Amino acid sequence: MQPLKKDPGGKDEALRMMEEARRVLQNESDSISALKDRIDATFVEVVHRLDACKGHVVVLGIGKSGLIGQKIAATFSSIGLPALFLHAAEASHGDLGIIGKEDLLLAISNSGETEELVRLLPIINRRKCTLVAMTGRPDSTLAKRADYVLNIGVKEEACPLNLVPTSSTTATLAMGDTLALVLLEKRGFRPEDFAQHHPGGSLGRRLLTTVEDLMHSGDEVPKVAEDANLPAIITEMSRKRFGTTLVVDAGGLLSGIITDGDLRRLMESGKDFQSIRARDLMSRTPKCVGKDHMATKAVQFMDEHSITCVVVSSDGRQIDGIIHLHDLLKAGVI
Repeated sequence: MQPLKKDPGGKDEALRMMEEARRVLQNESDSISALKDRIDATFVEVVHRLDACKGHVVVLGIGKSGLIGQKIAATFSSIGLPALFLHAAEASHGDLGIIGKEDLLLAISNSGETEELVRLLPIINRRKCTLVAMTGRPDSTLAKRADYVLNIGVKEEACPLNLVPTSSTTATLAMGDTLALVLLEKRGFRPEDFAQHHPGGSLGRRLLTTVEDLMHSGDEVPKVAEDANLPAIITEMSRKRFGTTLVVDAGGLLSGIITDGDLRRLMESGKDFQSIRARDLMSRTPKCVGKDHMATKAVQFMDEHSITCVVVSSDGRQIDGIIHLHDLLKAGVI
């Protein structure tokens, strides 16, 4: 392929660059698409083996395959499958000791003949751990010594010289992601499970924070009795600054809720304010969420009902607290 040459205006070069970029993307896209026809009974059995693994998943590789292997190991760990990466060269100098009989070994080599990796195969086989080969050559030495083979071969690299590992590494990464996500689906993995392995940063806050972590409770909750008059209602709403107040019965249980919207509608109605009591003004079906609910669920709940404040109660009677949209914003949940 001829190198790109710049013309005086630069337009021809730009067009050729865009054409080349599209060719590379198409090549890599085709390489991934080709993997779909290789999803078979062997793939399913590998997923079962990963699910049943009592030890660690040890991802073995070197060079570009090693770099992809590190990402695959990290993805496995993020979904709760204990995994680590083992550099094939370092394995020959003591690190092979991390491999145990209950481990599953995922060895990555596009050629299947990587010297540092092939050298380890007799030792790995003697340890009787499950060996899964991820290779572009199903007839390679690695494939022949493996218990299971996942073919990640490509017709050609995206590199115009067909030398630089490009499409092959992309296909390898895609197969690793596919294993992880199919396993995730098999295990019924939930956002809460994912959060346990990602406690840091905004993702951790969104997925780990519960309503109880952010709610106001005790004296912070605005409450008035059912027979409270309008001045008492307004005073409590102004003092607690939630734009609402709960209404409780003689036993302190939730009877209803009054919002500033209810007050505005009362003002517009022209009714006699002197005779109004909380029981006359309140809504008898306040929206509630449980304290154990994820904070993100509370956000979704408020959005669905177009409200900015919600009662925290598991049974709609016993009051655990109250939570406002501003609490969720301050906590970085939204």
